[in-house]
Amino acid sequence: MLIYSEKQSPRLSYVIDFISAELLTSPAAITTDREVFRHFEGVKINYANESFEEGCFRISPTPILFETGIRDFPITCFELGGHKAFFATGSDDLGFDIFAAIFYLVSRYEEYLPHQKDEYGRYSHTASLAFREGFLDQPLVNNWLEYFREKLQERFPAAIFRRKNFSFVPTYDIDMMYAYKAKGWKRNAGGLVRSILNGEWASAAERISVLRGKARDPYDAYEWLDALHLYCRVKPVYFFLVAQQQDGVDKNIPTSVKAFQQLINYYASAFEVGLHPSWRSSVSADDKIMLEEKEWMEVIADVPVVQSRQHYIKFSLPEGYERLIRCGIRKDYSMGYGTINGFRASVASPFFWFSLAENKVTNLQVYPFCFMDANAYYEQKLNPQQAYTELMKYYAAVKKVRGCFITIWHNNFLGTDPGLKGWRDLYEIFMKEDAYWDAGA
Repeated sequence: MLIYSEKQSPRLSYVIDFISAELLTSPAAITTDREVFRHFEGVKINYANESFEEGCFRISPTPILFETGIRDFPITCFELGGHKAFFATGSDDLGFDIFAAIFYLVSRYEEYLPHQKDEYGRYSHTASLAFREGFLDQPLVNNWLEYFREKLQERFPAAIFRRKNFSFVPTYDIDMMYAYKAKGWKRNAGGLVRSILNGEWASAAERISVLRGKARDPYDAYEWLDALHLYCRVKPVYFFLVAQQQDGVDKNIPTSVKAFQQLINYYASAFEVGLHPSWRSSVSADDKIMLEEKEWMEVIADVPVVQSRQHYIKFSLPEGYERLIRCGIRKDYSMGYGTINGFRASVASPFFWFSLAENKVTNLQVYPFCFMDANAYYEQKLNPQQAYTELMKYYAAVKKVRGCFITIWHNNFLGTDPGLKGWRDLYEIFMKEDAYWDAGA
């Protein structure tokens, strides 16, 4: 594929590289030479305000890909091919500037503009175009790419396009290794007293049974998950909160506990592991806390730690991703909301982060998720049956476009906590009956 443009730009190159990885068997090229473009044989796209003879596909450009700054573009959505679109271009061959629209969503352009924040100081999903226009539950970019491929195939019947395979990546956040075990006598004594004072006799009795070795800790889902992954033939990614101070929402087991260290070491030897940077690290004025957590985990895991997901999905652009890069993180799984399920970047494919502040692509690869158990339970107030319906909706949407389906689960949801009854069963049903390995992908 060859794209003609009146001038080159980092933003245009970024989008074309992304589309190449999704649709093409070899990278597309961009030229500013009219004669080279005229004599090219193959898929030709005229991305300029100039006209050529018949034989090329035309997309009228909007300014965003040729600018270096950030400004508030007026966005008007309309229906096209059964999906929302914006940056309308009138009567050209596609009807909208797909290159500019993809860039706007995937770069998270709107998150650099003045916006509403939620109670935790994060970008609020209610401020997003996807939420306001009703496409937060869709991998819209992937849908556009399917529409684009169909239109190009009509114009260039001999062209061969890439057909990506659907993939499923189950991921887990270990925010609290155990409910009772390994917490030390002070924390357990305090918890026991609180349960008794509140009349929570079942919880008090459970704590005593676990500490006496008479019952399994309700958050201990590890062996069960190992068996489930083996049965389903999937490779998970585990993210561990290794906060050096147990404070606020950073309440995992102390990193000095041998059982915690052994769990990290075990999973690092069997699967992929990543850092779950603490809340303190995300609000710190410098990189010191995150670097300490990363270095500690690398010592225990005995592997380089290059993957992360922010605790509480606490990050802002561009500062959050800039910090990850400085700390040596190369893959991040935080691209989603901590308040609602859906597609924050409107895409179900990994992509490299483009820094609008520096107007260049980085080496940080972003893996967007679209479903998290905590969102379904705490934020959306869904019961297990309703959550299963939503999970399957997202699974079907991603599978349809042969995308990458990434979910987040927490070990406490998958254990035996009576307060979360039904969630473990939900997940087992999904894993065994409906997911990737059984889909004929």
